[in-house]
Amino acid sequence: MDLLDNVIQPYAWGSRTAIAELLGQPSPSATCQAELWMGAHPGAPSRVRRDSGVRTLLDTIRSAPERELGEAVTRRFGNDLPFLLKVLAAETPLSLQTHPSLAQAREGYARENALGVPLTASHRNYKDANHKPELICALTPFDALCGFRRADETLALFEGLSLSALESLLAPLRASPDASGVSRLFEALMTLPREQRGPLVDAVVSACAARAGPGSRFAEELRWAVRLGELYPGDPGVIGALLLNLVRLRPGEAIYLSAGNLHAYLSGVGVEIMANSDNVLRGGCTPKHVDVPELLRVLDFRCGPIGLVQPTSTDGVEHVYATPTDEFRLSRLQLRPGVSSRPERRGPEILLCIEGSARLSAGSESLALPRGASVFVSAADGAYTLEGDGVVFRATAGL
Repeated sequence: MDLLDNVIQPYAWGSRTAIAELLGQPSPSATCQAELWMGAHPGAPSRVRRDSGVRTLLDTIRSAPERELGEAVTRRFGNDLPFLLKVLAAETPLSLQTHPSLAQAREGYARENALGVPLTASHRNYKDANHKPELICALTPFDALCGFRRADETLALFEGLSLSALESLLAPLRASPDASGVSRLFEALMTLPREQRGPLVDAVVSACAARAGPGSRFAEELRWAVRLGELYPGDPGVIGALLLNLVRLRPGEAIYLSAGNLHAYLSGVGVEIMANSDNVLRGGCTPKHVDVPELLRVLDFRCGPIGLVQPTSTDGVEHVYATPTDEFRLSRLQLRPGVSSRPERRGPEILLCIEGSARLSAGSESLALPRGASVFVSAADGAYTLEGDGVVFRATAGL
């Protein structure tokens, strides 16, 4: 069992209070704190202290993969921890983005390597050969845009703006109010000539502002479009965001995003788990690289609402957010004084205490977990008992 020293990513959209307060650090922080990474991703691996020395969790695992990960995980995923756990704190919206499937990631990574595109190049799409399905569980009220809305509802939203400038773009959707029409509308929008983008985005944002009052059917969606327009004037992604489902999560609620799902986290704090990858294809609302042809190639245009992932209890203490992904499984343990939990081991784990405190005991070893602390439990550590009066998130492989 190893306490983790984790990397905080200072992305510009991050909060200056949420992660600092979780970790018991001075708040507000000196810089934005967007994501707390817990895991062994090569870009920002956690650190552990063993034998009076400090080394990365990545090096620790690769020096003895079967001991740290267990036979089942190494057989399925090789010498790498298959998941990455994060605390995500969005003060302002993230970019409109999607992630490739495993086959798309492998092909894209090999293609860019063959072309000699450096891994650090700002225009590189594929940083690794892995996919990035993900699940986020809200710690605070959390707003997100996820997946394409039903075509008929999107048509109703745009028709409610009463903009003649949108008529030619909406023609494919009127002809085919389904995924095909949404795909053609989105492609036409993303490939607009540069000189047409600014005036159209300005007109749409102005129409949204005029129609976002009380009683409007899509009031919240329109208000978010106005906000995105303020942050990214002239960006066609502002209009693209109006094609997506607006999801509002309450604390404890979660959503799962598979490959090809176009999404943008808007505001709030959550615990996020994903396959161990950093592949992101962006579709707008960002100063970073946007590759429209590659984005269109990997997007999933299926339309409809996004369902919540409802947790199921295993023992009255642990509540599991099940997904179809082999790389990870996330659960939330609600600890109560006098009641201990002995979770079934599934290989390597990361535990994060986000409320109260907990104590982890395995054999003669015992480790205190105050709020904000995280620990790596190797496969070789065997069974353990968890007790206390806090809330602990548990990340394991999904096998």
